[in-house]
Amino acid sequence: MTFAPRFRRQAAVVLIALAGSLALAGCQQNAPIATEPTSQGSTVSTSEFSTLDAAGVEQIRASKTARLDMSSGQLRKADVRATGDSAGPEINTSDSGKIALTIVGPNGEIRGETDRIRLNTTSARTDFSEVTYFLTADSMDGFFSLVRDGVQLYGIDSGDAERWITSVSADPTAKSDYSLTSGTDTGLGVNYDLRFDGAKKTQVIIVHVSPAA
Repeated sequence: MTFAPRFRRQAAVVLIALAGSLALAGCQQNAPIATEPTSQGSTVSTSEFSTLDAAGVEQIRASKTARLDMSSGQLRKADVRATGDSAGPEINTSDSGKIALTIVGPNGEIRGETDRIRLNTTSARTDFSEVTYFLTADSMDGFFSLVRDGVQLYGIDSGDAERWITSVSADPTAKSDYSLTSGTDTGLGVNYDLRFDGAKKTQVIIVHVSPAA
């Protein structure tokens, strides 16, 4: 009987230690588990690609960078947060500098420095029928260089391009509106619509990028 108090103290110590262990285990079980973020319900875009809702267009204007994902062969409205009845935004930064535009196709990328991008569609389409942007050059040689870049990078018909260059070179004051045979090397259709006017300083190429056939 003289040992009972000591046994009671030992039992109390064991119970306290056990309670502490259970509390610690409970804390560990309730601790949050790190998971990869999901896009479901997210209001923040972590994608490397641009969106075309109001916030996305403003981001393009501010950053002067646009990257569009057409690696599937098309640019779907839902993928860029455009409404189903959208007619397509036009982004014009002629008063603030050029946008570095990249369009990722199934087999390569299309790049350009431009101050005007059009996204063409209709309310009946779930995708954009065409992405249009403008390239400019301040000299004939610079213009011809842009045309030859299109041949090399996108598969625009070389013979067609060189015949046009030869024709314009023979009369530098000429005015010519000419559409080159499209290239498809990136998996998208790339058409160069040449707007040359020898009387003007700045020459323009309207580039039309269309979904894969």
